[in-house]
Amino acid sequence: MRLLVLGGTEFVGRAVVEAALGRGWDVTVFHRGRHAPVAGVRSLHGDRTAPDGLAALAGTDTWDAVVDTWSAAPLAVRDAARLLRGRAQRYVYVSSRSVYAWPPAAELTEDAPLVEGASADAGQSDYARDKRGGELAATEVFGADRSLLVRAGLILGPYENIGRLPWWLTRIARGGPVLAPGPRDLPLQYIDVRDLAAWVLGAVERELSGPYNLVGPSGHATMGGLLEACAKVTGSGAELRWTDPDVVLGAGIEPWTQLPVWVPPGSDLHAALHTGDVTKALDTGLTCRPVTETVADTWSWLREIGGTAPQRPDRPAAGLDPEVEAKVLGLAGGVPGTTP
Repeated sequence: MRLLVLGGTEFVGRAVVEAALGRGWDVTVFHRGRHAPVAGVRSLHGDRTAPDGLAALAGTDTWDAVVDTWSAAPLAVRDAARLLRGRAQRYVYVSSRSVYAWPPAAELTEDAPLVEGASADAGQSDYARDKRGGELAATEVFGADRSLLVRAGLILGPYENIGRLPWWLTRIARGGPVLAPGPRDLPLQYIDVRDLAAWVLGAVERELSGPYNLVGPSGHATMGGLLEACAKVTGSGAELRWTDPDVVLGAGIEPWTQLPVWVPPGSDLHAALHTGDVTKALDTGLTCRPVTETVADTWSWLREIGGTAPQRPDRPAAGLDPEVEAKVLGLAGGVPGTTP
């Protein structure tokens, strides 16, 4: 199989590239040259936001599939798809479950209502409409039968450049009392980036099309399972202090951003992020590794790169201020391992 990945040097794109090479595929990556590509790929340089930025993709090369992870202006997806329409068999667009209308229904399926106001011809607006516009661009150019829309949920694993699991790992590695937002058995819904990549490549081989909610089953892990795995793998001896959601919210702490991954039970946000129906993906080959493996491999990767995860410039840094954490926990002397 011949695969073209638009991007392919960070997080999701990199995982797709590594998985494809592992299957013996011929892989080309088109990127801006800001990050080193995986060894063994053909590398083309260009900036799709610049005039003539797709010039390196012009020519006669053909591919069995294109994988695109773009998350800004939909017109960039439109332009790439138009250029590649006659030279690629399938367009895989890595979208997001954010494309569903708010508030979401619990256990929403791929048929749930979508956000309004998105367009394939639009410039950058907000994340949900940008992703939906990218979907529209892929399907309008390649057609519904040759486009695959991967509506990913929370993605964790090695190479993460958003800062969610890396923040928890580095915080717990410091040791001492840790604000653990409850309840401990709160069900989570996420996908390891490598499981996402494996499913995408399998979908290309099966010639799948249309939208798929791509995330693990709700409850595949819990908040307790995730944080306890972090404590075990770091060996820090950290004390997880499970704290009632009302206490966390009453302290003005922002779910999801200041305490990554966590959102309070019973909220619209928890319904949107952690209760989706993924039957369609499971029926087409999605398998999910245990949370302990995701955590351990992410910790190993973090140590290999010196302990500091890369951070996408278009995403806010995640995590809770140590002084706020200490105040909620009632620690007058502050959180161990930090400077007051």
